[in-house]
Parts: sequence; C-alpha cells; structure tokens
Amino acid sequence: MPLIASIKKRLQDFYHFGVDVVYDRRDDTATAIFGAFLQGWSYVFKAAIHTRFFLYRNRIMRDQPLGCLVVVVGNLTMGGTGKTPVVEKFARALRDRGRHVAILSRGYKSKAPPMWKKWWNAISHTEEPPPRIVSDGRTVFLDSEEAGDEPYMLARNLPGVVVLVDKNRVKAGAYAIKRFKCDTLVLDDGMQYLPLKGRLNLLLVDKSNPFGNGHMIPRGVLREPISHVKRASYIFLTKSNGDRDEELEALIHSHNPGVDIIECAHKPRFLCPVSQKPDQVEGRLPLDFLRDRKIGAFSGIATPESFEKFLSDLGGKIVSRERFLDHYRFTEADLDEVFMAAFNAGADCIITTEKDAVRIDPERRRILPLYYLRLEIDIIRGATDFDEAVSRICFPKTNPAQVPA
Repeated sequence: MPLIASIKKRLQDFYHFGVDVVYDRRDDTATAIFGAFLQGWSYVFKAAIHTRFFLYRNRIMRDQPLGCLVVVVGNLTMGGTGKTPVVEKFARALRDRGRHVAILSRGYKSKAPPMWKKWWNAISHTEEPPPRIVSDGRTVFLDSEEAGDEPYMLARNLPGVVVLVDKNRVKAGAYAIKRFKCDTLVLDDGMQYLPLKGRLNLLLVDKSNPFGNGHMIPRGVLREPISHVKRASYIFLTKSNGDRDEELEALIHSHNPGVDIIECAHKPRFLCPVSQKPDQVEGRLPLDFLRDRKIGAFSGIATPESFEKFLSDLGGKIVSRERFLDHYRFTEADLDEVFMAAFNAGADCIITTEKDAVRIDPERRRILPLYYLRLEIDIIRGATDFDEAVSRICFPKTNPAQVPA
C-alpha cells in the first residue's frame, strides 16, 4: 500500500510539473528540456488539426445535418474556461422559452462500455448501443461515474432538459430527436466536433488566461489556432473581473470582425452540503459563513487557484489544501487524508467544488462539516447580446442565424 501511494504521489507531482511547463510557470533547465520535447509534438498536433479542418472545409469529410437546431458551446483551449455554468444558463434560458432541449456530451472520464464489447459489436456487426441517458428531463438515471461529472451536474440541475452521453454525438442527436422529440441540441464542449455543425457557435474564452502561452497542445493549451476565433457566432469572456481588456478584444476582432462579445463572471452564490442539490434551500449557508473561518480546501479541477481565491476573497482562511488531478476519482484513503490534514490544521470545515462534490458519497462519515461552493454565471456586459443569442434559436424565422465561415 505505501508503494501504491508513493507511485500515485509521483504521478501527481509529475502532472503538476507538466501543468507548470504548459502554463510557463517555471523557468529552469528541466522545464526548458521538457518544453522543447513537447514543442515537437505540438507541431505534429497542429498539422493534424489543419489537415482535419481542410478535409471538412473541402467536403472530403462531411458533417451530417439532423434537421434540428444545433448550438455548440466550447472553447479553443483545454479545460478551465468555466464552461459548465454557461451551458447550464443557456440551456435553462432555452427551456424557459419553450424549446425542447437536449444536451449532448461525450462524457469525459465517464465509465464507458468495456473494450471487448465494442470489438464484439464491430466483428459481429451488431447494432451500436443507444446513447446513455443521463436524464430524460424528469429522472436522473446515472451517477457521475457512469455519466461523467459535467453531464451529471447538468442533469441534476436542469429538470426539463434531456442529457445524453455518447462520443458519437450525431447518433446521440438523432436519438434525442426521435426518442424525446427534442427540437434544440446543445453540444457541450463541441467546438472540435466537426461531424455535427452548429447553427450557433458559442465560444468561451477565459479572460484571466485567454490562450495560454499561444502554443498548441501539448506545449500549450490550444486545441486550435487562435485564428479560429473566426468560427464563433458569439464570444463569451468568462472569469471576468469587470475591467475592460481592450487588447484582448482587439485580438478577437482582428480574427472575427464585429462578433458580439458577452462578458461574464462566475459568482459564488452559497455553500451547500454535499448531500443536496443546489435548488434545495434548506441546508444552504450564506457566503458570509466563511468569514474568518479556518478552511480545509480540496479540489480536482483544471484551475484550483481560482476556486481557492474565491474562498480567500470571501474571508476564509485556508489552513490546508489538497489539489488532485482534474476529474480525479477520490478513494476513501484520499478523503481520509484530506479530512485528517484539515482536522490537524484546526479547520472548522472543509470546502470543495460542486464538480468534485458529485464524486463524493453523500453518506460517507466525516469528522468535519463538508460543503461545496455553488457558482453561477452573471453577465456583466452584453446581456442584450445574450438574449439575442437565445432569440436567434427560439425564433429562427424572425432572427435568421448565419454561422461565420
């Protein structure tokens, strides 16, 4: 057991080292060597991306229209733009205006069918299984392990919205239309999914770190070149502090002149026990609960710094912190260590993120109170543009949509 723990610790240390290299947070010989190694692979990745877009642009590979309104929400970078709250806000707005919405997700880190079953289906020409139904709009059928963290969060927070998981989102979209009579499909993290073309492309850009160091994966965080900002119908600047960034906006408009920019911030709303959904009022705690309290913080997200800053800005004193890999599945031993470290540091309570909370057994015994911080999107500039984006979907005849080439 100590050997396994040691290996796990080394892997986590290497992961954090790699993240520091990708975000240019270090400046030493090891970083330079590893960065040069990654740069070589970035050139390969960039060539592959350009080839793929060339094939679709010249109709050598073709997208598959489904005769349904398709909205794509995504980013040019990997992780950390705060996409899930935007998807939730947009899907809720569409639902409230009478659309029958299905969210299609690939279910990152979800529990997929075993490989032998996929091989057998291919060999025997067995029909592919249908998408996994996370929610039919009334009942949530899968947990976070089976569905993936984000699809499960969206399903439990959006009654009336269908949530499906499948890597083949053309198949999932056709299933949503046929089985649930959906008239609007929202592709979660779908900017790079070219087989299904969106009528509207909503591109999220993290204002605090828009395009990383400008390099493609794996040397940087870009999934596509910055010039592909031109593919967006609307730009959402997330994680805004309220100050105008004219340089960033000029860069965006140099690639996509006239595109509407909607600026938004992720705002803490309240604390919630891990055992309950955010729409349950009983048990919630106001944010001022954190003021002058000693806090144990832990998370398994792409940008833990932003989460921890929220806690500090709200007046909490972080006395212990644990950072795990993004989408990390906590073991009982991991949680025991988190709780003991916080307890020994004199913490009054432990706070995690909503995304991490869905991976924790709500019935688990704990020696300190455990809450998650509920974040929601506030539009601080461009609310009219947001309403227009929703209207272009809900009333397409009076608001025709044209996706930029």
